[in-house]
Amino acid sequence: MPITRKSQGEIELMREAGRILAITHHELSKEVKAGMTTKDVDRLGETIIRDHGCVPSFLNYCGYPASICVSVNDEVVHGIPNDKRIIQDGDIVSLDAGVIYKGYHSDAARTLMIGEVSKEAEKLVQVTRQSFFEGLKYAKAGYHLSDIGRAIQDYVETNGFSVVRDLVGHGIGKKLHEKPNVPNFVNGKKGPRLKAGMTLAVEPMVNAGAYDVEWMDDDWTVVTCDGSLSAHYENTILITEGEPVILSKAEGIEL
Repeated sequence: MPITRKSQGEIELMREAGRILAITHHELSKEVKAGMTTKDVDRLGETIIRDHGCVPSFLNYCGYPASICVSVNDEVVHGIPNDKRIIQDGDIVSLDAGVIYKGYHSDAARTLMIGEVSKEAEKLVQVTRQSFFEGLKYAKAGYHLSDIGRAIQDYVETNGFSVVRDLVGHGIGKKLHEKPNVPNFVNGKKGPRLKAGMTLAVEPMVNAGAYDVEWMDDDWTVVTCDGSLSAHYENTILITEGEPVILSKAEGIEL
């Protein structure tokens, strides 16, 4: 299946999906606190999405049993919410979510710092977020896909952290995951040349220690092999002839 380039009408639908997802993340960032269970977070996120007339992208996707991926500390991605895991002061909590609006998806992730976190955790979250924006500088028509990953990896490693190799970003549109894969690192391939109308989910996953990860017995939750902290930051973007456009944003809400 070729890489799809979206029409203006499709872009507007994805923009609305992204706006609602940005609101969801903003509301969650205000509400998530120590003492909540990860299932509390999932229930709240799903309620917000449905209250806006949308459907959670992740719920039952390939069997995933929740609407919000809630990953704590050494959990890189795809943490399954439950009523036993209680969020603690000092945790970092990565929230990954998607929204379907009139058949089109948005996908975005944020890592929240709960209460007083360590200096290392604070730096990790900040570097992960900024690495996305370093990659975004190369998300323009004419560059190659690998230019995004190179910029992300260079920034992360300059700051003393590592980029996860076993997981990547992706194209997005009518399907949550479309071509192409979007690595956050250099893998020896230039990848396709970027063209206006492409829509991508760019999502650096950054570890405080080594980049090696493993899957837990639930076949979803990915954790760092060395037990180090991990952070995640993601937006859905549109490639244009000029500057890239972040679709997973809403007016008045900081990215």
